[in-house]
Amino acid sequence: MSSMIPADPMFNPLDIAERVVMDRDWVFDRPDEAELIAEMNGVWCNYRIWFNWQEDSGGLTLCCALDSKLPKNMLAKMHTLLALVNEKLWLGHFDISSEDGAVTFRHSLLLRDGATTNAEHLRELLDLAIEECERFYPAFQSVVWGGKSPAEAIEIAMFETVAEA
Repeated sequence: MSSMIPADPMFNPLDIAERVVMDRDWVFDRPDEAELIAEMNGVWCNYRIWFNWQEDSGGLTLCCALDSKLPKNMLAKMHTLLALVNEKLWLGHFDISSEDGAVTFRHSLLLRDGATTNAEHLRELLDLAIEECERFYPAFQSVVWGGKSPAEAIEIAMFETVAEA
């Protein structure tokens, strides 16, 4: 894999992301030069992963969406849970899509003025996104389908994390 890519007007970090996804043998699509979409099987569900490159602003966004949609009547409880979950993250955040109710982990990188990335960096970010989705998926499900309060759900997620360590 390459190390740092020199500052270059032709630099597109999605070329690096594509190699990382290919190395993992994930199903993926590159609909255009600004987007890469992949799917992978997690412990709890399937994840839809996408990278979006905004060349004009130098922004690379990594998203990892859980394969479940929220019922509209759960949005208030889920927003409370998201606030609790996001307090536990040191990088990135979770949000809920206003279009389809999907819970998604997001993180953006600023890659301009000569800043670049490499395959190892993107591998680590991808691993982190998946780990956080796996860690908090039970909390999301326990609120939506288990009738737990957001406070109970975050305790469940944090207990399971400690138990696995």
